[in-house]
Amino acid sequence: MYWINLALTRMGFWITWALIPIVVEIIPAIISTIKLLRMHKHEAKLTPPGKWPWVTIIVPVYNSEDTLFACIESINNQTYPKNAMQIVLANNQSTDDSFGAYARAQNTFPELILRYVNTDKGKARALNTAIYESIGTYVINIDSDGLLEPNAVKNMVLRFENDLSIAAMTGSILPKRDMIQNVSGWWHRILAKNEYYEYAQAFLSGRTMESSRDQLFTMSGAFSAFRREILMETFLYDIDTIGEDTDMTFQIRTRLGKKVVICADAIFYVEPISGLSELYRQRQRWQRGEMEVSQTYMSQSASLKRFFDNFLIRRMMIDHTFSFPRMIWTFASFVLVVFGYSPLILGLSYLLIYVLYVFVAVINYLSVGAILQKYPTERQYYMHLWWVTLTLPIYMFICSWIRLIGIINAMTTKASWKMLGFNQEMSQLVSVVRDDIRTIREQHRRDKEGK
Repeated sequence: MYWINLALTRMGFWITWALIPIVVEIIPAIISTIKLLRMHKHEAKLTPPGKWPWVTIIVPVYNSEDTLFACIESINNQTYPKNAMQIVLANNQSTDDSFGAYARAQNTFPELILRYVNTDKGKARALNTAIYESIGTYVINIDSDGLLEPNAVKNMVLRFENDLSIAAMTGSILPKRDMIQNVSGWWHRILAKNEYYEYAQAFLSGRTMESSRDQLFTMSGAFSAFRREILMETFLYDIDTIGEDTDMTFQIRTRLGKKVVICADAIFYVEPISGLSELYRQRQRWQRGEMEVSQTYMSQSASLKRFFDNFLIRRMMIDHTFSFPRMIWTFASFVLVVFGYSPLILGLSYLLIYVLYVFVAVINYLSVGAILQKYPTERQYYMHLWWVTLTLPIYMFICSWIRLIGIINAMTTKASWKMLGFNQEMSQLVSVVRDDIRTIREQHRRDKEGK
C-alpha cells in the first residue's frame, strides 16, 4: 500500500497520461469485446446457393518463382468447385522463372482453369489488367506468397450470396505457424510471434468491429474480394499511390456508398516478418498509404465538428493525435528527472501504464480465442501464445515510433514501394550527425581563431 499511495500522491500531472490508454483503448476494448462475443454467439447460419457462381481469383506475380506453385496448390485445395473458378496470374515483368512455376502447376493441377497474362510493371497495373480478364461474378485478389485456408473461397462466396448489400470484403490475414516455429534467433522469433498475435487481434477483433459499424478502414491488399459489377464502377486500382488497397476501400464505401466488410472465417496465410528491417519498411509504407488516401477523402470533410458523425475524422484523430503521447513519455522522462521527479515515481508510472496496455491485450486475447473455435489447430497455437500479452505493448510501442518516422519521411521524401531499411536509415542518420558535429567544431575553431 505504501508504494501505491506514494505513486498516487507524488506523480502529479504525470499520472494523467494513464487516462490516454484508459479512454482511447481500454474502455473501447471492453465494450468491443462484449459486442464481439455477443455477435459471435448469435452468428447467423449461412445458406449455400443452389448453384455456386463463377469466381475469378487474381494472383499478381512478380518474381514469385519460389512461392507461386504453393499458392496455386492452395487454390487447388479449396472446397469450392474447381469448375467454377478462374485463376488469372498477372505477371508484372518478373525477371525470374515465375512462368516455370505456372507451367508446373498447369501440369500438376489439370482441373484448374489457369491463365497467365503479362502486364505493365506494378501491382496496381497487374490487378487492373487482370480485372478486365475476369469472368467471375466475384473477383478475389490474393498475393502470390501466401496460402488460402481450404474453406476461404467458399466462406467468402457464402457471405456474398447471403447478403446482397455487401459490395466488397477482406479476409483475415495470419502469418504461417510452421514458418514462425522455424524462425532462427530468439529476437526474430519473439518479433514473429508478436506479429502473429497482432494480426490475429487486428483482423479477428479490431476489423470485425469496424466491419459491424461499416467503418472498415482498409481491405487487405493480400486478400480481398469484390462483386465484379461493383468493381467495374470504380476507377480500379490507383497506380499513383502505395495505398491502392485503402484507396479502393474508400472508392467503394465513400464514393459509391456501398458496403465493405470483413469475412473473418476466410483466412489467408502469409510469411512471417523477416526481421526488424522489413517491419520498419512495411509499417512506413502502410503509414504513407493511409496518409495519402486520408488526405484525398478528408478534403471535403476534415472538420472537428464532424468528429462524431465521420469515422475517418475520429480514426485520424485517435491514430495520430492520441498515439503521440506514447512517444512523449520517452522524452518527458528525461525532462521530469531534470525537474526533480524521482526516478522511482517515473518507474511506477511506466509500470502502471504498461499494466493497462497488458490488460487491453488480455481482453483482446480472450475475444479472439472465442472466435477461433472453428479452427481448433489455429486456436490451440494462438492460446499457447498467452505470454505475448506481456510483450505486445513493447512491440506496439516500437510500431508507433516507426509510424511517426513514416509520417516524417512522407513529408520529406518521395513515396516509393522501395523504402530504406532500418540499418540504412540509421547509417544515414549517423552520417548526418557526424557532418553536423564536424561543422560545429569547424565553426567553433574559426570563432576562436577570429578572436
